[in-house]
Amino acid sequence: RPDTAATGAAAEDAALAHLRASGLQLLARNVRYPFGEIDLVMREGATLAFVEVRYRSNSAFGGAAASVTRSKRRKLARAAQAWLGAHRAFAAAPCRFDVVAVSPGAMDAPQCEWLRAAFTMNDVW
Repeated sequence: RPDTAATGAAAEDAALAHLRASGLQLLARNVRYPFGEIDLVMREGATLAFVEVRYRSNSAFGGAAASVTRSKRRKLARAAQAWLGAHRAFAAAPCRFDVVAVSPGAMDAPQCEWLRAAFTMNDVW
């Protein structure tokens, strides 16, 4: 649906602005593989952050962060492995998986909750 796509893109824009304001550098956006997708690949110093952006209009059912299911974590981890395989310069870099939970804010300014290292590879398999 066009409205859903526009809302998702706006949430990613808000998350990207939030992370950039915190000093992270964008390496890639909307990386798609048949088995998974990475919303944002960011770098903070020497560390890579594979970022899942979740938008929820309310916190029913646990909110945005809780919506990153085990299946979604697995898909993100597989996509991260593929991205690292294609970008050998980063193969030895420390990595983490972050979630940015985006929700509506006052005066149409989205609120971003950044969860650094929201899960690890141990949480995936």
